[in-house]
Amino acid sequence: MVRRGAEAALAVRKECAYNREMAEAGVPGQLLSLYLHIPFCQVRCAYCDFNTYAGLDSLIAPYARALAKEIRLVGKGAEAQGGRGQAHTVFFGGGTPSLVPLELHVEIFTALRGAFELTPDCEITLEANPGTVSRAYLQGLRELGVNRLSFGVQSSHPHELRLLDRLHLFGDAAQAVTWARAAGFENVNLDLIFGIPHQTLEMWQATLNRTLALGPDHLSCYALSLEHGTPMRAWVYRGLLPMPDPDLAAEMYEWASEALEKNGYVQYEISNWARGEKPEVRSERSEIGSRKSEDAKSDLGPLTSNLHYACRHNLQYWRNLPYLGFGAGAHGYMHDWRYSNVLAPTAYIERIGQADKADFPFSPAVAQATPTTPDETMGETMMLGMRLTREGVGDDIFRERFGLGLGEKYPRELRRLKALGLIEWDSTGARLTKQGRLLGNRVFREFV
Repeated sequence: MVRRGAEAALAVRKECAYNREMAEAGVPGQLLSLYLHIPFCQVRCAYCDFNTYAGLDSLIAPYARALAKEIRLVGKGAEAQGGRGQAHTVFFGGGTPSLVPLELHVEIFTALRGAFELTPDCEITLEANPGTVSRAYLQGLRELGVNRLSFGVQSSHPHELRLLDRLHLFGDAAQAVTWARAAGFENVNLDLIFGIPHQTLEMWQATLNRTLALGPDHLSCYALSLEHGTPMRAWVYRGLLPMPDPDLAAEMYEWASEALEKNGYVQYEISNWARGEKPEVRSERSEIGSRKSEDAKSDLGPLTSNLHYACRHNLQYWRNLPYLGFGAGAHGYMHDWRYSNVLAPTAYIERIGQADKADFPFSPAVAQATPTTPDETMGETMMLGMRLTREGVGDDIFRERFGLGLGEKYPRELRRLKALGLIEWDSTGARLTKQGRLLGNRVFREFV
């Protein structure tokens, strides 16, 4: 592990001006986001390269209690450095967080509320797999404070679900959404995958149309990626499955974008769509940043904050704002340090069990921590922010945060990308064009 502790504390910069600018623009820049990783699964999906494990159910209870302890230790570390942390989003990711029994979630929530101040409107998301929940379970989560659910639906076709090693059927997803609504959830996301081997455009259209019929508030649509070390990649490279067709995947993506727009969904990130805007701002066009240049040639669009169902937790990542990671393999970003916890659940439980304090923002489970330079932070801010299709990266906010504008820092890169038709760029900021959304990696590598 690289240096940490006192040196990290010295790395805390004066972020107040940037946070104030973000707050005036409707972005809660001063607030933390908390990510809690639950690494357990019934079966590991064929395409997944996340830090997940099947067949370790006996560790769920000790792991959940270690997670609660880690939260308490880091919270005490924050208090020791000057105050109780305030969080506006909490995200239970995995893995399959819905495998954790309600009584263990109670312990985790008790630790969360004891260690951090959760804002009154705190967005609390829990990922769940269809087939792992009941109406009673979802009701219990809602009573604990979970107010956003994310179901991994992926496909409506049984043979595609089998190929992906998913255990549920589409009917299980429909039932889970029905139970979620009955339990009082008003914010439900459904994840889908396209570009699956042997998938035709018509099959993808059927999946999306069936999913829209469930009335989700948010949709995440991802092109299948062949990640290193996954069974899916091995099957393709051994010739057992066809290589995904990038042209067909692009056609699926473009069709989905048009279909979702027709159905009232707004694309605010390359792979994410939200339903509707907040009524109080629906008639107003917000600007990127709190000031807009008089000679601006175009309005790059309203801030994503105006979208009622946009995932606020993920916006924290895409805006390159601070978040704390808890659990095995969890990542965090705070005070210009990026860090990650030990991967193995057993090692994580052991480390937390032996600890009695934490050196904020790090926990005793941290395995690696690396300081980021100003140049790296600016590049990461561009790479992540350009994923936001409505707001992109605002020039005023970038200048307030880093002391120089986009054109001063990246003149050649921005001119080149604009000439290629991949971005819009003017005095208000920069964002991807529709063509740029299809070639996002070409854009992102200019800044890393």
